[in-house]
Amino acid sequence: MLIGFYGSYTIKAKHARKNNPDAWTQKNLYINLLKSPDEQSSDDLDTDISVTYGLEFFERDQRITPDNYWFRVSHFSKVNNETEFEGLYSEVIDKLPAGSTRGDRRIVEKNLERLWQVYFSEPIISFFTESGQSLDRVLNIFIRANEAGSKLTKSDLLMTMATSKWKSANAREEVFNFVDHLNKNLSRRNKVNKDFVLKACLVLTDLEVAYKVDNFTNTNLAIIEDAWSDIKNTLVRTFELINAFGIDGDTLTSTNALMPIAYYLHKTAQDLRGSTDEEVRNRRVVHQFILGALLNAAFSGTSDRAISTCRGILRDHLRIETSFPLQKLVQGLEGQRRTVSFTAENIRQILSIKYGDKRCFLALSLIYNLGSIDAKDVHIDHIIPSSKTTGDALIGEGFSVSEAGEISAQAQQLGNLQILLARENLEKSDLPFSHWIETRDEDFLDRHCLPRDRSLWRTQNLPQFIWEREKLIEKKILLISPAI
Repeated sequence: MLIGFYGSYTIKAKHARKNNPDAWTQKNLYINLLKSPDEQSSDDLDTDISVTYGLEFFERDQRITPDNYWFRVSHFSKVNNETEFEGLYSEVIDKLPAGSTRGDRRIVEKNLERLWQVYFSEPIISFFTESGQSLDRVLNIFIRANEAGSKLTKSDLLMTMATSKWKSANAREEVFNFVDHLNKNLSRRNKVNKDFVLKACLVLTDLEVAYKVDNFTNTNLAIIEDAWSDIKNTLVRTFELINAFGIDGDTLTSTNALMPIAYYLHKTAQDLRGSTDEEVRNRRVVHQFILGALLNAAFSGTSDRAISTCRGILRDHLRIETSFPLQKLVQGLEGQRRTVSFTAENIRQILSIKYGDKRCFLALSLIYNLGSIDAKDVHIDHIIPSSKTTGDALIGEGFSVSEAGEISAQAQQLGNLQILLARENLEKSDLPFSHWIETRDEDFLDRHCLPRDRSLWRTQNLPQFIWEREKLIEKKILLISPAI
């Protein structure tokens, strides 16, 4: 309405150059005085937001017709009192087209009087006084009030606070550039945001973990600034580690699950890339922890208490030894009804995951010792090739429609999937599994939890093959899963 009463709206013609003066058109707001505010048009009924009045921007005055009386809203800027309004009122009524009914005239009068009321009488600036002292409440009010403008988030406003307080660097540039570095410059593409980095700052500096403005006091911002270089180093090592496990932006279902791992690496100054017995063991159990946390959604929802609990366990444990305390973390999270371990019940849920699900790689990782290798060059492979299990391919091989449907429905199950090195997957291609398996070593079947009954390796026996393999997978997961 401010634009309508006192300004204009300038737009550029589609595909025209910005530096071309002729490409720009200045428009003013008009109201259709003949549109009844009590009636909705068919266009309004198709939208979630109904428009009570007919408002539209035009470059010039429109011709008055029996259906449309477009009145330029900015005419009111020249009206300063009731007397001047009455003169404008008479002028508008006199321009009603011939044949206008009394009903039309009443609609015009009603719209014009309502517009005058909004312009001249109503206090249209709204406000209220917030008496509380919570910065988070003020911030949330500000974000809601600004929803129609440029989108602002809590991290945007925290960046402003940090930038004004940091002395050694520009906090906004530092955090933005670091987020880009994590997402684009490591071995795999990640998908983290400013909120994750700012929350990690609280966790790693032993401040209150709740991500709220009240925790970013001047004192805490100074602590974070002093530790910023170490925080960046820790988060890089954390993502290098999980990326080596094959986990990246496409499979990391919860960044909060990284907080305990980051805290552990921060306090021990390790990267777990060495070959000592201790590093190999810690690498393996960290891998078990992140898989259990992600597949069981242990850090979903409001996870501040879970993060705080893990940090407390790690802090106490690291005063005595430097191992990663998987068992203690599992038990601590279980006390909050958050599961990291595996039971027969949740393993069945994992086995129901299908090809294409972002959890698929995580689930398959459970049966491999990927914690001991760099998994950056691995693929998910269909054991019985998917090209041979389509309905058309199966019917072409002589299977009935019902048989083809049963086999095809099973082809995308986790039980028909394995992790192979990229070069192995290319070697295998669409070869029948029974042929390709002859080229593998003797331990291949055990490593991949594959049934030894060769009759099950045929395409027609895929449902039974999956059933037998799922039992082997369940047995292996239960064997490596930390006890509660």
